[in-house]
Amino acid sequence: MNFVVVTELNKVAYVKLHRPDVRNAFNPEMIAEITQTFADLDKRVDLAAVVLQGEGKVFCAGADLNWMREMVNFSFAQNREDSLKLFAMFESIANCSLPVIGMVHGAAFGGALGLVAVCDEVIAEEGTQFCFSEVKLGIAPAVISAFVNRKAVAGKVRPLMLSGVVFNSHIAHQAGLVTEVVPQGEGHTTVQKVLHNYLQCGREAVRETKKLLNSLSSMTWEQQKEATSKLIAERRASAEGQEGLKSFLEKREPSWRV
Repeated sequence: MNFVVVTELNKVAYVKLHRPDVRNAFNPEMIAEITQTFADLDKRVDLAAVVLQGEGKVFCAGADLNWMREMVNFSFAQNREDSLKLFAMFESIANCSLPVIGMVHGAAFGGALGLVAVCDEVIAEEGTQFCFSEVKLGIAPAVISAFVNRKAVAGKVRPLMLSGVVFNSHIAHQAGLVTEVVPQGEGHTTVQKVLHNYLQCGREAVRETKKLLNSLSSMTWEQQKEATSKLIAERRASAEGQEGLKSFLEKREPSWRV
Protein backbone atom coordinates (compact mmCIF):
# COMPACT_ATOMS: atom_id res chain seq x y z
CA MET A 1 0.00 0.00 0.00
CA ASN A 2 1.23 3.47 -0.88
CA PHE A 3 1.22 5.86 2.09
CA VAL A 4 2.37 8.68 -0.17
CA VAL A 5 0.68 9.58 -3.45
CA VAL A 6 2.55 11.67 -6.01
CA THR A 7 0.89 13.36 -8.96
CA GLU A 8 2.37 15.81 -11.45
CA LEU A 9 0.81 18.74 -13.27
CA ASN A 10 2.36 21.71 -15.07
CA LYS A 11 5.93 21.01 -13.88
CA VAL A 12 4.80 20.66 -10.24
CA ALA A 13 4.88 17.46 -8.15
CA TYR A 14 2.07 17.14 -5.59
CA VAL A 15 3.09 14.88 -2.71
CA LYS A 16 0.10 13.85 -0.62
CA LEU A 17 0.32 12.03 2.73
CA HIS A 18 -2.17 9.22 2.22
CA ARG A 19 -3.24 7.64 5.51
CA PRO A 20 -6.49 9.55 6.13
CA ASP A 21 -7.90 6.77 8.33
CA VAL A 22 -5.22 7.57 10.95
CA ARG A 23 -5.01 11.33 10.24
CA ASN A 24 -1.90 10.80 8.06
CA ALA A 25 0.15 9.75 11.08
CA PHE A 26 3.72 8.50 10.56
CA ASN A 27 4.75 4.88 10.72
CA PRO A 28 8.13 3.41 9.64
CA GLU A 29 6.83 2.49 6.18
CA MET A 30 5.46 5.98 5.56
CA ILE A 31 8.71 7.57 6.77
CA ALA A 32 10.70 5.42 4.34
CA GLU A 33 8.32 6.31 1.50
CA ILE A 34 8.54 10.05 2.14
CA THR A 35 12.35 9.86 2.33
CA GLN A 36 12.61 8.00 -0.97
CA THR A 37 10.02 10.23 -2.65
CA PHE A 38 11.98 13.41 -1.95
CA ALA A 39 15.30 11.77 -2.82
CA ASP A 40 13.81 10.93 -6.21
CA LEU A 41 12.28 14.40 -6.69
CA ASP A 42 15.64 16.00 -5.94
CA LYS A 43 16.96 14.48 -9.18
CA ARG A 44 14.11 15.79 -11.35
CA VAL A 45 15.50 18.70 -13.38
CA ASP A 46 12.23 18.95 -15.35
CA LEU A 47 10.19 20.02 -12.30
CA ALA A 48 9.80 23.54 -10.90
CA ALA A 49 8.36 22.90 -7.41
CA VAL A 50 6.85 20.42 -4.97
CA VAL A 51 3.64 20.78 -2.95
CA LEU A 52 3.37 18.77 0.28
CA GLN A 53 -0.15 18.21 1.61
CA GLY A 54 -2.32 15.76 3.52
CA GLU A 55 -5.30 13.67 2.45
CA GLY A 56 -8.55 13.99 4.38
CA LYS A 57 -9.46 16.24 7.29
CA VAL A 58 -5.97 17.03 8.63
CA PHE A 59 -2.45 17.55 7.37
CA CYS A 60 -0.72 15.15 9.78
CA ALA A 61 -1.24 14.00 13.37
CA GLY A 62 2.38 13.07 14.08
CA ALA A 63 3.30 9.54 15.16
CA ASP A 64 0.99 6.60 14.57
CA LEU A 65 -0.43 5.05 17.75
CA ASN A 66 0.58 1.50 16.78
CA TRP A 67 4.13 2.70 16.13
CA MET A 68 4.13 4.41 19.53
CA ARG A 69 3.02 1.15 21.18
CA GLU A 70 6.01 -0.61 19.59
CA MET A 71 8.36 2.13 20.84
CA VAL A 72 7.51 1.27 24.46
CA ASN A 73 9.47 -1.97 24.09
CA PHE A 74 12.35 -0.58 22.03
CA SER A 75 15.90 -0.66 23.39
CA PHE A 76 18.02 2.49 23.36
CA ALA A 77 19.76 1.26 20.19
CA GLN A 78 16.44 0.57 18.45
CA ASN A 79 15.11 4.00 19.44
CA ARG A 80 18.24 5.69 18.14
CA GLU A 81 18.09 3.85 14.81
CA ASP A 82 14.39 4.71 14.51
CA SER A 83 15.09 8.38 15.24
CA LEU A 84 17.90 8.57 12.69
CA LYS A 85 15.48 7.38 10.01
CA LEU A 86 13.02 10.09 11.07
CA PHE A 87 15.80 12.69 10.88
CA ALA A 88 16.71 11.41 7.40
CA MET A 89 13.11 11.95 6.29
CA PHE A 90 13.09 15.59 7.34
CA GLU A 91 16.55 16.07 5.90
CA SER A 92 15.49 14.66 2.51
CA ILE A 93 12.77 17.33 2.28
CA ALA A 94 14.96 20.16 3.61
CA ASN A 95 17.76 19.27 1.18
CA CYS A 96 15.53 18.68 -1.84
CA SER A 97 16.81 21.19 -4.38
CA LEU A 98 13.27 21.97 -5.54
CA PRO A 99 11.28 24.56 -3.58
CA VAL A 100 8.78 22.76 -1.31
CA ILE A 101 5.46 24.45 -0.55
CA GLY A 102 3.44 23.07 2.35
CA MET A 103 -0.36 23.26 2.38
CA VAL A 104 -1.46 22.70 5.98
CA HIS A 105 -5.04 22.25 7.14
CA GLY A 106 -6.93 20.74 10.06
CA ALA A 107 -4.07 19.83 12.39
CA ALA A 108 -0.30 19.45 12.57
CA PHE A 109 0.84 17.75 15.78
CA GLY A 110 4.18 16.41 16.99
CA GLY A 111 6.39 15.29 14.14
CA ALA A 112 4.13 17.05 11.66
CA LEU A 113 5.72 20.31 12.86
CA GLY A 114 8.96 18.92 11.46
CA LEU A 115 7.32 18.68 8.05
CA VAL A 116 6.11 22.26 8.40
CA ALA A 117 9.62 23.38 9.34
CA VAL A 118 11.34 21.83 6.31
CA CYS A 119 9.00 23.40 3.75
CA ASP A 120 10.33 26.54 2.08
CA GLU A 121 6.92 28.17 2.15
CA VAL A 122 3.84 27.15 4.15
CA ILE A 123 0.23 28.09 3.53
CA ALA A 124 -1.98 27.30 6.54
CA GLU A 125 -5.75 27.51 6.65
CA GLU A 126 -7.47 29.27 9.53
CA GLY A 127 -8.78 26.82 12.10
CA THR A 128 -5.70 24.60 11.81
CA GLN A 129 -4.39 23.45 15.20
CA PHE A 130 -0.67 23.08 15.88
CA CYS A 131 1.02 21.43 18.84
CA PHE A 132 4.49 20.28 19.90
CA SER A 133 2.77 17.50 21.83
CA GLU A 134 5.86 15.45 22.71
CA VAL A 135 6.47 16.90 26.18
CA LYS A 136 2.96 15.96 27.28
CA LEU A 137 3.91 12.34 26.63
CA GLY A 138 7.11 12.63 28.65
CA ILE A 139 9.32 12.69 25.55
CA ALA A 140 10.89 15.59 23.61
CA PRO A 141 10.51 17.26 20.20
CA ALA A 142 14.14 16.32 19.73
CA VAL A 143 14.52 15.23 16.10
CA ILE A 144 12.40 18.05 14.72
CA SER A 145 14.10 20.71 16.88
CA ALA A 146 17.09 20.98 14.53
CA PHE A 147 14.77 21.89 11.67
CA VAL A 148 12.33 23.99 13.69
CA ASN A 149 15.11 26.12 15.21
CA ARG A 150 16.62 26.72 11.77
CA LYS A 151 13.34 28.20 10.53
CA ALA A 152 11.32 29.62 13.42
CA VAL A 153 11.77 32.69 15.62
CA ALA A 154 13.53 31.24 18.68
CA GLY A 155 11.84 33.42 21.27
CA LYS A 156 8.39 32.66 19.83
CA VAL A 157 8.70 28.92 19.32
CA ARG A 158 10.61 27.98 22.50
CA PRO A 159 7.61 28.29 24.90
CA LEU A 160 5.46 26.36 22.44
CA MET A 161 7.94 23.49 22.40
CA LEU A 162 8.42 23.51 26.18
CA SER A 163 4.74 23.74 27.17
CA GLY A 164 3.07 21.53 24.56
CA VAL A 165 0.16 23.98 24.25
CA VAL A 166 -2.15 23.85 21.25
CA PHE A 167 -1.82 26.98 19.11
CA ASN A 168 -3.48 28.35 15.99
CA SER A 169 -2.34 29.31 12.49
CA HIS A 170 -1.79 32.95 13.42
CA ILE A 171 0.57 32.06 16.27
CA ALA A 172 2.35 29.64 13.92
CA HIS A 173 2.72 32.56 11.51
CA GLN A 174 4.12 34.85 14.21
CA ALA A 175 6.59 32.12 15.18
CA GLY A 176 7.85 31.89 11.61
CA LEU A 177 6.61 28.35 10.98
CA VAL A 178 3.89 29.48 8.58
CA THR A 179 4.32 31.94 5.69
CA GLU A 180 0.69 32.87 5.13
CA VAL A 181 -2.67 32.20 6.81
CA VAL A 182 -5.71 31.97 4.54
CA PRO A 183 -9.45 31.38 5.14
CA GLN A 184 -10.55 27.79 5.54
CA GLY A 185 -11.03 26.11 2.18
CA GLU A 186 -8.78 28.55 0.30
CA GLY A 187 -5.49 26.74 0.79
CA HIS A 188 -5.40 25.12 -2.64
CA THR A 189 -6.26 28.36 -4.44
CA THR A 190 -3.51 30.22 -2.60
CA VAL A 191 -0.99 27.47 -3.33
CA GLN A 192 -1.70 27.87 -7.05
CA LYS A 193 -0.97 31.61 -6.78
CA VAL A 194 2.26 30.84 -4.93
CA LEU A 195 3.28 28.30 -7.57
CA HIS A 196 2.79 30.92 -10.28
CA ASN A 197 5.60 32.94 -8.66
CA TYR A 198 8.01 30.00 -8.80
CA LEU A 199 7.11 29.18 -12.38
CA GLN A 200 8.24 32.69 -13.42
CA CYS A 201 11.78 31.96 -12.25
CA GLY A 202 14.70 30.13 -13.82
CA ARG A 203 14.63 26.59 -12.44
CA GLU A 204 18.39 26.28 -12.10
CA ALA A 205 18.54 29.66 -10.35
CA VAL A 206 15.93 28.61 -7.78
CA ARG A 207 17.70 25.31 -7.09
CA GLU A 208 21.11 26.94 -6.69
CA THR A 209 19.66 29.65 -4.46
CA LYS A 210 18.09 27.05 -2.17
CA LYS A 211 21.35 25.11 -1.96
CA LEU A 212 23.19 28.29 -1.04
CA LEU A 213 20.67 29.30 1.62
CA ASN A 214 20.86 25.81 3.15
CA SER A 215 24.65 25.94 3.39
CA LEU A 216 25.41 29.52 4.49
CA SER A 217 24.87 28.97 8.23
CA SER A 218 27.65 26.37 8.38
CA MET A 219 30.20 28.57 6.59
CA THR A 220 32.74 31.01 7.96
CA TRP A 221 32.57 34.61 6.69
CA GLU A 222 35.44 33.95 4.27
CA GLN A 223 33.71 30.82 2.98
CA GLN A 224 30.50 32.80 2.49
CA LYS A 225 32.40 35.43 0.51
CA GLU A 226 33.89 32.76 -1.75
CA ALA A 227 30.67 30.75 -2.17
CA THR A 228 28.43 33.72 -2.94
CA SER A 229 30.93 35.32 -5.36
CA LYS A 230 31.41 31.98 -7.13
CA LEU A 231 27.69 31.34 -7.47
CA ILE A 232 26.78 34.73 -8.96
CA ALA A 233 29.68 34.42 -11.43
CA GLU A 234 28.50 30.95 -12.45
CA ARG A 235 24.89 32.08 -12.81
CA ARG A 236 25.79 35.10 -14.94
CA ALA A 237 27.82 32.89 -17.27
CA SER A 238 25.26 30.04 -17.39
CA ALA A 239 22.91 29.53 -20.34
CA GLU A 240 19.93 30.22 -18.10
CA GLY A 241 21.50 33.36 -16.66
CA GLN A 242 22.45 34.64 -20.10
CA GLU A 243 18.92 34.04 -21.35
CA GLY A 244 17.41 35.80 -18.33
CA LEU A 245 19.64 38.85 -18.65
CA LYS A 246 19.17 39.10 -22.42
CA SER A 247 15.39 38.74 -22.18
CA PHE A 248 15.30 41.54 -19.59
CA LEU A 249 17.40 43.86 -21.73
CA GLU A 250 15.44 42.97 -24.87
CA LYS A 251 12.11 43.42 -23.03
CA ARG A 252 10.80 39.95 -23.79
CA GLU A 253 9.80 36.85 -21.83
CA PRO A 254 12.63 34.41 -21.00
CA SER A 255 12.41 31.01 -22.70
CA TRP A 256 11.29 29.14 -19.56
CA ARG A 257 8.04 31.17 -19.44
CA VAL A 258 7.11 30.51 -23.06
